[in-house]
Amino acid sequence: QIPKDPAQRRVRELAMLSKRLQQVHPNVLAKVLRQGTVYQNEEIVVINKPYGLPVHGGPGIKNCIADVLPILAKMLENMKAEPLHLCHRLDKETTGVMVLARSKEVAERIRLLFKTRQVEKIYWAISVGDPDPAEGIVEIPIVEKEVQGQQSHYKMTLAPNYRLSPEDGKVVKIRKNRNAESAVTRYRLLASSSACSLLELQPIRVKHQIRVHLAYGLGCPILGDHKYSHWSKLAPQKLPEITLKRLKLEQSKARHLPLHLHAHRLSLPLGERIDLVCKPPLFFQKTLKKLELDITND
Repeated sequence: QIPKDPAQRRVRELAMLSKRLQQVHPNVLAKVLRQGTVYQNEEIVVINKPYGLPVHGGPGIKNCIADVLPILAKMLENMKAEPLHLCHRLDKETTGVMVLARSKEVAERIRLLFKTRQVEKIYWAISVGDPDPAEGIVEIPIVEKEVQGQQSHYKMTLAPNYRLSPEDGKVVKIRKNRNAESAVTRYRLLASSSACSLLELQPIRVKHQIRVHLAYGLGCPILGDHKYSHWSKLAPQKLPEITLKRLKLEQSKARHLPLHLHAHRLSLPLGERIDLVCKPPLFFQKTLKKLELDITND
């Protein structure tokens, strides 16, 4: 039963996004990944990772990328192909460029490139609100903390090295949090409209860094980031009136909005530098269109 109302149809489409890939046969999932192949040579295979698909298995996860790597290798090469190897990870909700290696040795080489920060990564995100200034660098360490409340949970948050003194407004250095990890995110505004922005982001990476820097550092959480849009509660993101109107969405249905974070480009120094680019998924492109976020310079 497909709803006639386009708004209802859109909500249903969004709600189904990640469910669908969890219900298909592993062979079908491998086929989806094969269709999403953007580059391959004798060392690597690069796929455009779909939304809502976890990289690793876990409780309640039927399908994940790691499990179908042997099938994918056979589909791409031949029945004797050895399984592909993971080189890095993307969050379940993040889409875009993902590198797989054809051998263990290559995988280790690429993991080292990631670890030593020789891989240049460019993400695209749609954020709620405009960053001020429109271009800059957020350099604030982040740390995991427990949020007390009705449902206690853990979140990454900022652990700044400085604060303003309430007495005289002077900048005071804070004692460093031992568990904090340094995190740097370069950002640049590509377009803004409908109380939202399209941002280009370059993380120097720890887990959830982009999401935390945008939400708590710049006050512009990523569209569909229900985890980092509030600090103290687990609740759907609250959206501006104009954004809801353009998306043809009611606030009560905002919980179905997926995270709009896409690994757009990756530059890999394997002998020569390989530039890998992935188009954003359809739901991301539709949102750009609805919010009238026109990219003129890409």
